[in-house]
Amino acid sequence: MRTRSAGFTLLASLAIVLSACSNTGSTGSAGPSAAPDPCAGAAANTSHTAPTDWSKAKIGVATDIGTLDDKNYNEYTFKGAQAGATDLKAAEPKSVVPKDASEYIKNIQAFVDQGFDIIVTAGFNNASATTCEAHVNPSVWFIGVDQSPICIDATGKLDPTFGCKGDAKTLAKNYISLEYQEDQPGYLAGMVAASVSKTGIIGAIGGTSLCGPCIRYIQGFELGAKSINPAIKVFSAYVTNDFSNKAFNDPVTGTSFAQQFISQNHPDVLFQVAGKTGNGIIDAACSANLYAIGVDVDQFLSYPNGDKCIVTSAEKKLTLTVESSIKAIAAGTAAGGDSLWTAKNDGIGISDFHDKKSLISADLQAKLDAAMAAMKAGSLKTCPDKCGVLAAPASSAAPSAS
Repeated sequence: MRTRSAGFTLLASLAIVLSACSNTGSTGSAGPSAAPDPCAGAAANTSHTAPTDWSKAKIGVATDIGTLDDKNYNEYTFKGAQAGATDLKAAEPKSVVPKDASEYIKNIQAFVDQGFDIIVTAGFNNASATTCEAHVNPSVWFIGVDQSPICIDATGKLDPTFGCKGDAKTLAKNYISLEYQEDQPGYLAGMVAASVSKTGIIGAIGGTSLCGPCIRYIQGFELGAKSINPAIKVFSAYVTNDFSNKAFNDPVTGTSFAQQFISQNHPDVLFQVAGKTGNGIIDAACSANLYAIGVDVDQFLSYPNGDKCIVTSAEKKLTLTVESSIKAIAAGTAAGGDSLWTAKNDGIGISDFHDKKSLISADLQAKLDAAMAAMKAGSLKTCPDKCGVLAAPASSAAPSAS
């Protein structure tokens, strides 16, 4: 069994769960006040019962900050819910978009209060809120997209200490948290990068060295590239070593970091694993006349500014995995806890090549098909033994080369 790093979700939740607190008074010594309850606002709907006829199910989607039609996590999560509702012959799902992080629990709670039966939440930023709501509403099904691992204590509550000693499969039976084997699409992306590279030098930039999925993407990318060209040089670096805004939500920093990376290492293909910060990385690649590879979704569609240079994207099949989970709930075959999606169950892949199809030779396509088949069979190693763990401490200033 593959060991996954918990760092991405847990540390992302840290910003929501913990804050600096102070206690002021007119006299006496000041002392720290109790940390705020991370589950404040989550309440049980004691009148809810699961439907016996799932065609009458009420399905809601609580997105992350942004827009519903973002060609990214929000949109493809919602499309998965739409497809699942169609499969069940249920009504069109409702959706709600938060204005900021303070509305994550509020938006989910609104669906709970209205008696919704399946609530889908988009992205790791919703992980804490979803965990809180699932615990107090055991008759409601929750599907969390890219929120693994579920971090709960021995009683099934959200664990703000990040001990994560509770067994989610037994204590969160109504919460399906979708996770993906990022090294597999990273491997396919690496094969493409090595094939279209003319210099034999390619690069990858992750948002933060604390992000396990980012590391897995890049580890797979390196192995895939070397399967095509064992002599290829693969440089990698991380924008930051924390979960500050620079990691995933700062395209300006992404651009400047990538410009420095390009000037130091001279790649002709650049893979971004840094969310919106990565959009800036794509901008830098396009401006330098390099090829770029996107991440998570088909970025040719989600980030048209990069269409000039995007060849493909290492993709998580968000729509399929949400739809499949909804169908499993209605069929009575769904299991709570962390749900891993891989090549074997069609949960990952690479995106269409769009206007770059001429770069993809018949020989490369055959190799990509063979690699995918081997992943499905479980016979292709796409990550090192320490998958999701950096071989050495990362520096945001000094890229490493392999």
